[in-house]
Amino acid sequence: MRREFLLLTAATATAMVFAAHAKPLPAPVPVDGCAPRFAVAPVPPPTQPVLKTGDRLAICGDSITEQRMYSRIIETYLTVCEPDLRVSVRQFGWSGERAEGFLHRMKNDVLRFQPTIATTCYGMNDHQYRPYETWIGDYYRTNMQAVVGTFQAAGTRVVVGSAGCVGRVPDWQKNTSPEYNTDALNLNLRELRNLAWAVSRSEKSAGFADVFSPMIEADCRAHNRYGMSYAIPGKDGVHPDWSGATVMAYAFLHAFGLSGDLGTISLNLQSGKATAANGHEVIESRPGRLTVRSRRYPFCVTPGDLTQAGSIDSGRQWVPFDAELNRLRFVATGGAAKSYRVKWGLISRSYTASELAAGVNLAADFALNPFSDAFAAVDRAVAAKQAFETRQIKNEFHGEAGKKDMEGTAQRTETERSQLVAAQQTAFVPLTHTLEFTAE
Repeated sequence: MRREFLLLTAATATAMVFAAHAKPLPAPVPVDGCAPRFAVAPVPPPTQPVLKTGDRLAICGDSITEQRMYSRIIETYLTVCEPDLRVSVRQFGWSGERAEGFLHRMKNDVLRFQPTIATTCYGMNDHQYRPYETWIGDYYRTNMQAVVGTFQAAGTRVVVGSAGCVGRVPDWQKNTSPEYNTDALNLNLRELRNLAWAVSRSEKSAGFADVFSPMIEADCRAHNRYGMSYAIPGKDGVHPDWSGATVMAYAFLHAFGLSGDLGTISLNLQSGKATAANGHEVIESRPGRLTVRSRRYPFCVTPGDLTQAGSIDSGRQWVPFDAELNRLRFVATGGAAKSYRVKWGLISRSYTASELAAGVNLAADFALNPFSDAFAAVDRAVAAKQAFETRQIKNEFHGEAGKKDMEGTAQRTETERSQLVAAQQTAFVPLTHTLEFTAE
């Protein structure tokens, strides 16, 4: 009882300081009209890029992070879509963790690697799967401020992320009272989302990733379109599958303020003159055929992804992933025919001459494309590295080896990890591909 009193006293004192310095949030608005009871204050988009060249990114969170799904999407995206940034990534997910638990292991597990920027995704366990009460918010806010402050004291910029939403009351919540329902839990998570944003503003963090809003909106829209079996928050109501992880990854990539311009390939259909920019170069242009060499990939669909329930490809329909983050444009002017059939890899599509002149997004229009296999190889390497990072922290650092010799364990496991980093770098190679086009 005394410990709870002390915690609440500290939370109250912090809240008074917090209230004195925090700016008021904008007025709430309904979530795109689909879930108006979860009205939230809109977050202004980043005004400038958050990531810097050579950044060392730490992705921190609970079991949803430890799933290594949204973190894997982020790292694969940064590796192949933004290679010039040369961002290195580590994930530090820990199942069941709250902000307080992360605070206690930050120095040993994360700060030793000297990250220059970090993302956090806490709140799911902090909300305790119950209706909101003030003490829950006070305790969460106190610990999140401490997390942000600890990062900043170490010279690490922070993008504060909110938790997402729940799809149902999870089985591990044994309270069956009527007030313990899905809406009540999501209203609690909405409050923690607002507090996370307020913390990011009061602590002058590098940014805020609103995970809650796009997830609950996507879940609502998915239910309207496909029925209740399509679950953005995952089958257990908490842990998203790939579609939900895609929405989460979008929220963080959006918060980074990335341009999403992955290059433009331009062709004059009359003269055959072609150019390419932003990571691409024309190798050959001849009638009906254009060959390009690229050192930058679009974010791709892989054959395996298309067979997964709740796939990444499915998840991209709920957020402007391609429009905002994944634009590889093909612009073809001077067309004499009304329409042209464009073949890229094994797939072909028909476009009007005016559509081609305005530019089409190859990354969005060609689900499977010449980059898909190469992209999948990089993604597998990312998956292997992130899986090792979980074992490195949980099994080695917090296992017997770490207890006996922490520094030696860190050095040994870093040698192992470096081999996985090298494999990831080796997998990412320039790719030569061909666009074919015929008048219709």
